[in-house]
Amino acid sequence: MVQRILGSPVDDQTRCIHYRTPLDVVAIKFRCCRQYYPCHLCHEESAEHAAVMWPADEHDAAAVLCGVCQTELSIRNYLEVDGCPRCGAPFNPGCRLHSHLYFTTETH
Repeated sequence: MVQRILGSPVDDQTRCIHYRTPLDVVAIKFRCCRQYYPCHLCHEESAEHAAVMWPADEHDAAAVLCGVCQTELSIRNYLEVDGCPRCGAPFNPGCRLHSHLYFTTETH
């Protein structure tokens, strides 16, 4: 099933106006609204609420979408791979620099 991507996507592989290199092919399901956005900036610009991070104890949730094949990955799986385990599409390694905007990495 093709997921609805909110925000400012520019193509059918989830690239957006903010991040549109050949490797920018993931969308994140935000915990606060359970909607997919290409990036944190798209959520900030489009959603009428503040973003809420996924806590570490919910990292088994399917919350990352491969824009190439539409496979949903768990947060845990996404954080462990460099590309889609289904289709092999590589993910932008620079996205890891923003993971703290989406996912907490420790339990409290």
